[in-house]
Amino acid sequence: MEAFFEPRGVAVIGASTTPGKIGHEVLRSIVESSYSGNVYAVNPKAEEILGVRSMPSLDGIDDVDLAVVVLPAGKAFNAVTMACDAGAGAAVIVSGGFSELGGAGEVVQNSIVEKARSCGMRIIGPNCIGIYNPHNGLDTFFQPREVMLRPEPGPVAFMTQSGTYGCTILEGLEEEGVGVSRFVSYGNKADIDEVDFLEYLRSDDTTNVIAAYIEGLERGEEFFEALRTITPTKPFVAVKAGMTEAGATAAKSHTGALAGDYNVFKGVLGQAGGILADDVEDLIDTVKVLSMQPVPEGGRVVMVTNGVGPCVIAADQIYSSRHLEMATLSEGSAASLRMDLPDFMVVDNPVDLTGSATADHFTKALDALYEDDNVDIVVPFFVIQDAPLHSTIDGILDYFKERVPKTTVIVASGGPVTRMVSSALQEVGIPVVPTASRAMTALERAAWYNGWRSRRQND
Repeated sequence: MEAFFEPRGVAVIGASTTPGKIGHEVLRSIVESSYSGNVYAVNPKAEEILGVRSMPSLDGIDDVDLAVVVLPAGKAFNAVTMACDAGAGAAVIVSGGFSELGGAGEVVQNSIVEKARSCGMRIIGPNCIGIYNPHNGLDTFFQPREVMLRPEPGPVAFMTQSGTYGCTILEGLEEEGVGVSRFVSYGNKADIDEVDFLEYLRSDDTTNVIAAYIEGLERGEEFFEALRTITPTKPFVAVKAGMTEAGATAAKSHTGALAGDYNVFKGVLGQAGGILADDVEDLIDTVKVLSMQPVPEGGRVVMVTNGVGPCVIAADQIYSSRHLEMATLSEGSAASLRMDLPDFMVVDNPVDLTGSATADHFTKALDALYEDDNVDIVVPFFVIQDAPLHSTIDGILDYFKERVPKTTVIVASGGPVTRMVSSALQEVGIPVVPTASRAMTALERAAWYNGWRSRRQND
């Protein structure tokens, strides 16, 4: 797997001189990245593309570890043979037109895999957007940088059968300030599949959380066995497509995936310690919380706010939750709050600081709540639009730079100013979620994971 993510050299077989064509944009993504290895373009009709010398073949090149194939399916076999002859240990086949079409396409795909195995090469794809390693800049996407965001380096690895969902989630993570360790879009998974990635990520020191979009599993038992060895230390969050017959049929036409039974997948995933998100938004929220904050030690939630309305929604959701509960303040923290806060502020759960709250009021309240042994999770609800808080918001930012001893998730919604403050808070490591229901859903999943992990450690 190192040949995919840490290659000495990369060759784009089928590089194009025409901007907008996939063969051109893949090469441009690599050239314009911070990747420092050697880059080769293979196109017999060109002498140079994007400043890279173009060659008719890889003859005489001995440091190509990774080949990126962007030729039509009918020419892909010869491209893989060329990469094999050059000693490449890995190939990403971006092109489509293989097993997802059945018939002749499936025959060609099988012949490519057979050829790759004969020379010790591994294949990602076909029908994918490939890989991204922000730690060294390697980027095989045909989505231009001016069109699609790339996340900064971070702790989250993401694997996906769908390139489209890959683009969506990568941009979502970047906008939420969540960095990525490894990304792979594996499409038809003719060779490398989810099991291979899990086994690789288990020992990858740059990865702390794993996320996935899955349409189907061919090696289901091996997948769940691999997952069980990872989830005690690295949370796994997935979105599973194909939960209905119509969805399963769509998955088959998309990547040739066998979707399987959704309820069986859900049950076995939970047994293995994996978290099943409802949709992409849910996945991003959950990943953000798990990657930015420690896993909560329990499910007791306390809220503190300068606007109670959203807390009522949260309290309703907590009431019906299986893994969260409203914390009861200890006598000590309640006494501290009454002593440090004005009389008109309500000491309860939620702690209502009212619209008069400043950063100083919030930090005094947070000090007491973090010291409370009855509290596992602290959720500040910020109304940034209120003048007393907005005018002192730097005090909140400074506080969170220094002190976050318990799992903390902020809820704040609003327009440009609120989003700007939220981004600043996330830059210091505090996840911000725009609605109470989304925050509680992510925390419910984090609390469930803590319970599963605790049971596993006690078995």
